[in-house]
Amino acid sequence: KELEKSQEELVPAPPPVTLPPPPPPPPPPPSKKKGQKAGRRDTLLEKPVSPPEPPEPVLHGSMAIGAVSLAVAKASATLASDPLYLTLASLKHDQEQPSTFSMPLLMGSVLSCGKSSPGKLHLMKEVICIPSPGLTAKQSVELLLEIQKQVNRAMETLPPPKQETKKGHNGSKRAQPPITGKVSHLGCLTINYDAIEQPLLLLQGICSNLGLELGVNFHLAINCAGHELMDYSKGKYEVMVGTHKSAAEMVELYVDLINKYPSIIALIDPFRKEDAEQWDSLYAALASRCYLIAGAASGSVSKLLECRNISTLKSHGLIIKHTNQTTMSDLVEITHLINGKKLLAVFGSTDSESSDDSLVDLAVGFGARFIKLGGLSRGERMTKYNRLLAIEEELIQRGVWEDATATMAEETLGLLDSIFPTEVIEESAKT
Repeated sequence: KELEKSQEELVPAPPPVTLPPPPPPPPPPPSKKKGQKAGRRDTLLEKPVSPPEPPEPVLHGSMAIGAVSLAVAKASATLASDPLYLTLASLKHDQEQPSTFSMPLLMGSVLSCGKSSPGKLHLMKEVICIPSPGLTAKQSVELLLEIQKQVNRAMETLPPPKQETKKGHNGSKRAQPPITGKVSHLGCLTINYDAIEQPLLLLQGICSNLGLELGVNFHLAINCAGHELMDYSKGKYEVMVGTHKSAAEMVELYVDLINKYPSIIALIDPFRKEDAEQWDSLYAALASRCYLIAGAASGSVSKLLECRNISTLKSHGLIIKHTNQTTMSDLVEITHLINGKKLLAVFGSTDSESSDDSLVDLAVGFGARFIKLGGLSRGERMTKYNRLLAIEEELIQRGVWEDATATMAEETLGLLDSIFPTEVIEESAKT
């Protein structure tokens, strides 16, 4: 018993059990910042971006189909001792030759600040000049040449870049890259600009130097190439490096741009073809002031004829390209559909263009309203400009040239008729 008592005395008593302290109360919700709009949706609630449609299947060797069709039309014109555009016009008008021909309005690219440009700006793949419809094709080409010369001169006389206040990783000051330009495959200068306003301010300065008025002597169009701007990892358009905007925000951007620069009268591919809702919204906001033209968003001629619906996107017109299996009969049919819907037909060259000049004959023969040839550089594009001048001179000599003034008076484009004022057309026609 004494041993048991001594062992009990050696064993220490267990400490009293203590309960853990209660957890701290949850922190209060963050207070609303000043200036924050009530009811603002969280970015997580944004509508997810629809994936891109699969690319159109291309039949192997289909290019031969379109080439043979064009070759047959050329052979027919040669046998009849007629120019190609006359044969194509007869094909469109059921073998009846039209009494007059009108020249398509020229769309000439002067700047490129797209996704492939070295600068931060991605929104403007092509900045396009559209000379006044009162000018002849020769006068329009001369105007574009002078503008391009001024752009080249501006790139040569730019001051050296200023040092930025930011420092690099090694602590030294980081110099701003110089603004330079090089001729792209589009036939115009690719310039590394960092803001949307820079290309437009450059052209405004050129107009002042030449004594021209932007929005009177010529207007502007922007090829936005919306399908190239989409960053699918973020679900937004990357208009500039590090600047992403949703499709709804892009509508506001375009409206603000047109409000600030009313001389812009056309936007080409402002969105992907999958964003049909935004096409509708932008059309409702700008239909009376700016053309919305579907290029890559419209699809190929073969697909348009297959579905028999050219109005899937709310736009003013389509860019037609002679590619792959597109035949002359297909071009006749698609131009009839476009004219029936009172839309604009724009015949455009492809990015990888050949030296063949038949595109101009297609535009004149099928009665296109615009022709988009790229810039006034590179031989494959200059051949088309030379062909345009040759056709106009031939039409004038034959007495079948229709003045652009009469063409504009007969068109029914709603409020867009005021884009090219009648007074300007009459004055330029006199000169």
